[in-house]
Amino acid sequence: MTSSTTTLPDYEQVVRLPRELGPITVPESFRDENDHMNIRHYFDLCVEAGGQVFERIGITDEYRASRGTGFFTAEHHIRYYAETRIGEEVSVYVRGVDRSDKVVHVVAMLVNDTTRRLSCTLEITAIHVDLRTRAATSFAADIAAAIDRELAADAADWPVPVCGAMGIRR
Repeated sequence: MTSSTTTLPDYEQVVRLPRELGPITVPESFRDENDHMNIRHYFDLCVEAGGQVFERIGITDEYRASRGTGFFTAEHHIRYYAETRIGEEVSVYVRGVDRSDKVVHVVAMLVNDTTRRLSCTLEITAIHVDLRTRAATSFAADIAAAIDRELAADAADWPVPVCGAMGIRR
């Protein structure tokens, strides 16, 4: 296992990536008992942004229906870095980390546009599965190529903030 010490990107670095979601003004309904955004909404917003990327690479309802394959989340890890309050604006960016022939590793980064800080990261590994057998299966060539294009486009001059406890197992 690698160290979980991570150098975090600053706001300006993250917002150079394509924005997948936002800006969204945090509504009153997201408030928790500590007077900031409840944890479930960080998760939901990051997952929604990740879904945008999966759709862009071709993992759509039509894809699942016609090919009988899709993704199952194998593991996720969320980390919080800065508080987000009601009325502040947030956006989510997603950066690819790696892939194997059956697994993809991505990190969604929720930034607080109001305070110009990284608020949280949601790191995800997802397994490509045959929806009939429920077993892992290799990516089709077109999906593998689409993932590779995303990974190449996401290449930045700063390290992805990963937890170090998860990733692609080869």
